[in-house]
Amino acid sequence: MKTALARTRSLSVKPGSETSTFRQDVVTGLSARPKSMSAKHFYDAEGSRLFERIMKLPEYYPTRSEMSILREHAGNIADLIPGGAALVEFGSGSNAKIRLLLEAAPKFSAYVPVDISAQYLEEQAEELRQDFPDLDILPVAADFTKRFELPLEVRSRPRAGFFPGSTIGNFEPLAAVSFLRNAARILGRGAVLIVGVDLVKAKTTLNSAYNDGAGVTAAFNLNLLTRINRELGADFNVDQFKHRAFYEPKRQRIEMHLVSRKRQKVTMDGETFEFRKGETIHTENSYKYTPEGFAALARQAGWVERSLWTDSGRNFSVRALVLKN
Repeated sequence: MKTALARTRSLSVKPGSETSTFRQDVVTGLSARPKSMSAKHFYDAEGSRLFERIMKLPEYYPTRSEMSILREHAGNIADLIPGGAALVEFGSGSNAKIRLLLEAAPKFSAYVPVDISAQYLEEQAEELRQDFPDLDILPVAADFTKRFELPLEVRSRPRAGFFPGSTIGNFEPLAAVSFLRNAARILGRGAVLIVGVDLVKAKTTLNSAYNDGAGVTAAFNLNLLTRINRELGADFNVDQFKHRAFYEPKRQRIEMHLVSRKRQKVTMDGETFEFRKGETIHTENSYKYTPEGFAALARQAGWVERSLWTDSGRNFSVRALVLKN
């Protein structure tokens, strides 16, 4: 019988370690030429809430497309996962997608959401505990792009992975291969990994998705500077930066930037970072793949594509990958 402790246990990062990593990444990124920032730092509590709003925007097709695939094929996906498996979600966010899998596969013995935002992670986990009282829900606050330890309770169980939302597109291709190799080590031999992958499509559709008329994506992008000010004591004048996003067809990716509106200086931890007018901080890439292109990338990391599902408009895909023996 599953105990209450097993259902509610939560793992946290070491005190101060997340802030220390954040500070180091910001200093490194602002010192680089060109300046850049890791997209993983978007997701403080406010960033996570803003991204939930983005997912509901009329211009933002990925969430609607992926949800339609999961609704139609959740049963097929569940059939690929062994009974009693622990489901590990890399970079868990809104519960909407995971609910579809949990409802389609009551044979899961545990759900392990992994996310860098500990507060948001625990809020989402608590919501699920109300609706799945017999499921071990064991959140892990960690950087899912790096090696992390699974809870002791699931280490002897078969495991499956879930990586929705086309987050894989935020990695440079070589880094995507590294992530998939790391996921293989964490999940173990014979594991199944369900991945959401955005597809190459019309430039106008892509540009609209990242430049919504309500300005929510701009607020999401700019919130990164607000977070740096609040948590690291920087003095960014957020109003003196603007959001810019565009599709770069040669690299098949959306680029997001924060553009300095004027020549200015920003200080943090006694260091000064200068910006020219028009200079940018490159905050995110979102790569788009052809079906064949992503399958080839996955093979480099030891995964073989077992199944591929797309929405009716072929805007988005969900892949089931299995580890080679």
